Amino acid sequence: MNLRDGVKNADNKVSLESNRLATFVKDKSKSLVDRIEGFEDIISLEVGDTGLSRAKTLEREFNLRQLFIKYEGDNPTGTQKDRIAFAQIYDALRREYEVVSLATCGNYGVAMALAAGLGGIQCKIYIPETYHTERVFEMEVLGAKIIRLPGSYEEVVKRSSELAQQHGWYDANPGGANTPLQISAYAQIAYEIYEDLGDAPKYCAAPVSNGTLFAGIYRGFASLYKKGKTSRIPKMVAASSTRKNPIVQSFIQGLDYCKDLNPEVIKETKYNEPLINWHSFDGEEALYAIQKSKGQAYNVSDKKMREMSSILLKKEGFRILPASTAGLIGLLDLHEKINFEPDRFVAVLTAKQ
Repeated sequence: MNLRDGVKNADNKVSLESNRLATFVKDKSKSLVDRIEGFEDIISLEVGDTGLSRAKTLEREFNLRQLFIKYEGDNPTGTQKDRIAFAQIYDALRREYEVVSLATCGNYGVAMALAAGLGGIQCKIYIPETYHTERVFEMEVLGAKIIRLPGSYEEVVKRSSELAQQHGWYDANPGGANTPLQISAYAQIAYEIYEDLGDAPKYCAAPVSNGTLFAGIYRGFASLYKKGKTSRIPKMVAASSTRKNPIVQSFIQGLDYCKDLNPEVIKETKYNEPLINWHSFDGEEALYAIQKSKGQAYNVSDKKMREMSSILLKKEGFRILPASTAGLIGLLDLHEKINFEPDRFVAVLTAKQ
């Protein structure tokens, strides 16, 4: 079975209160201001404020003091993608769009379908013809229209954006006009970590694919530091599938720009697919975050991701998508190399399994 960007068995449920609010939001006889306020309430109830917990068992296992797990699986569809999906539907609602469109391999599409359904906005999801994901059924159940297009993911993103422009739809694709909004939504992760810890950690690690999440977390910490809220900006640790991500490879090669990879040599598996691409849409921002924070970037094998997913379940009780563990693996690899002094360390786990 070819799983694409797949969180399995996600409930995709929101509270009864949120469903009641959604009924109001979708009622166009109500004022736009009141409907927007209703959707704000849905976001407050459902998205973000994910758990940050100390992983004491892992600390003992890897001889590391104060390791914290930021678990994005707490979001409605089980991944961090809900943050940018709900933020963009809020923006689309405010600007009175009727349709939102995007290309996806899986998780992002489910998040957008849920958010659009709650906001009363039509959702068109473009998926490459060759992609097979268990989450297509979930997207359809949530009311999205699925359109298959020929070509790679990157090509379908481009075509989807062109169609959005032609038809006057809201374009929710990565790397487009809404990138600042997406990065701002992900910056909330840094704010939440700060609220829980009272300061920035020494290191913060996360997996990278397009780079939007990673760039957003860094941007959040940088903003907190500039405002005098934190004593430091954490060193950022990025990790992805071995030699299959432009951000990691560009950093390792010492480049000051994010260099595309050759798509013909990239091989995907059911474990690495959420991480790989030949072109990272927000790669420049993510690469800047690693370099500016004096961080590191690591290649991670499928074997290590599978093993860490199993360790997290046995030791900490987290059901984590293997690809989501890449940042944590990178952080622990760095610890093995330089032997961290006692401090605070955070790994962002982006998706449940």
